[in-house]
Amino acid sequence: MSRGTVAGQENKMGVMPVNRLLLTMSVPLMISMLVQALYNVVDSMFVAQLSENALTAVSLAFPVQNLMISVATGTGVGVNALLSKSLGQKRFDKASRVAHNGVLLAIFSYAAFAVLGLTCSELFFRLQTDVEEIIAYGRDYMVICSLFSFGLFGQIILERLVQSTGRTVYSMITQALGAILNIIFDPILIFGWFGFPAMGVAGAAAATVFGQIVAMLVGVVINQKKNVEIPLSLTALRPDGRTIRDIYAIGVPSIIMSSIGSVMTFGMNQILIGFSTTAAAVFGIYFKLQSFAFMPVLGLNNGMVPIIAYNYGARRPERIVRTIWLSVCYAVLIMLLSLAVFHLIPDQLLLIFNASDHMLAIGVPALRIISLSFLLAGFTVVISSVFQAFAHGMLSMILSLVRQLVALLPLAFLFSLTGNLELIWWSFPLAELVCAVLSALFLIRLNRTEIAPLRRAAEQSSGV
Repeated sequence: MSRGTVAGQENKMGVMPVNRLLLTMSVPLMISMLVQALYNVVDSMFVAQLSENALTAVSLAFPVQNLMISVATGTGVGVNALLSKSLGQKRFDKASRVAHNGVLLAIFSYAAFAVLGLTCSELFFRLQTDVEEIIAYGRDYMVICSLFSFGLFGQIILERLVQSTGRTVYSMITQALGAILNIIFDPILIFGWFGFPAMGVAGAAAATVFGQIVAMLVGVVINQKKNVEIPLSLTALRPDGRTIRDIYAIGVPSIIMSSIGSVMTFGMNQILIGFSTTAAAVFGIYFKLQSFAFMPVLGLNNGMVPIIAYNYGARRPERIVRTIWLSVCYAVLIMLLSLAVFHLIPDQLLLIFNASDHMLAIGVPALRIISLSFLLAGFTVVISSVFQAFAHGMLSMILSLVRQLVALLPLAFLFSLTGNLELIWWSFPLAELVCAVLSALFLIRLNRTEIAPLRRAAEQSSGV
């Protein structure tokens, strides 16, 4: 198909009925995100069979893994929003520059994390614990994850390219493939099945990066064969300062917003490990389990953002408003279902990770209390992504700062001074309440400054 043929057609994001479009765009991503959540749980489930120290090491490694994912997905958010908007404006040359500079930024990000992983992994774990076994497990795990993270960065940026043109089913294929390979090879490499060496915790890291690398390679093929609006070429991989600035104008707030989660997790681990390593392990388990609630919502958001960005570029306010409304409704429903599961069977969830009686005593109230934040999280997570779609990433960053640093960590620290571990868990729903109020205020402002003017312009152009 030629560029002229593509340019002469209207992308489905501008014409398909909104509810069907949102489901078409989001459901494949939600499914792939659920598979991602499954492999996160399976990863820790097998590691927990080695020992509680092994599980604790993987839990303590989470902030660094989250930081890598934050940089990759944050850059992808900038590429996604800018590319979709360019396509909505029929600016295909700009869309091509955005795509190629996004790939370059992924390469540069990988190089930085590979160096940090090789030089700083052991120091990172010694800052958190003096248990030598945990340090050794964690160092081996992090070195492998960072040195081979080119698969992670490549997979994510290539997925964002196909999402930007509405082909989310291909994104589902790459995400699901990487996750399934990880699930299959986790026990094989951890325990040494079928003649493979028993690598222990390092085997969990090796299975993870193997899945990511294969998914990246498949993503290359898909983009070359199917993503006709933005054909990739090695000769076009040239840095463009203005394009990089535009990508990061949207992406950096998202990177910071997601990276705040790493700071929060590191800080919370320091607070909890003062009570016991089991408390820190419980927190790590919660983060694995809560991904079953949040990952589908993130998949929904990834389908929503290009729809809003495209119709913002095409100046179609009614499609924007309906997309936001439907996304909030679906997200709230997902979070309410997740809340019910966390309250009804918290002990069974913990037993997946070979929980001892002591871990159950800490973990059951923890899961029930923290999951109360789900009541508001569906709304706040969707609205945060709406701001990104409108290129107001700073508002999203403010929300994340308030939720995880300004509110959550100080509350957790203050509650820890009482010596009552259960009080610490209440900092999560309280912080979410503050974030929900701010989200509503910011949404009112966005409607006044962005959506209402589009409506007035549409009414004037139609002669109303």
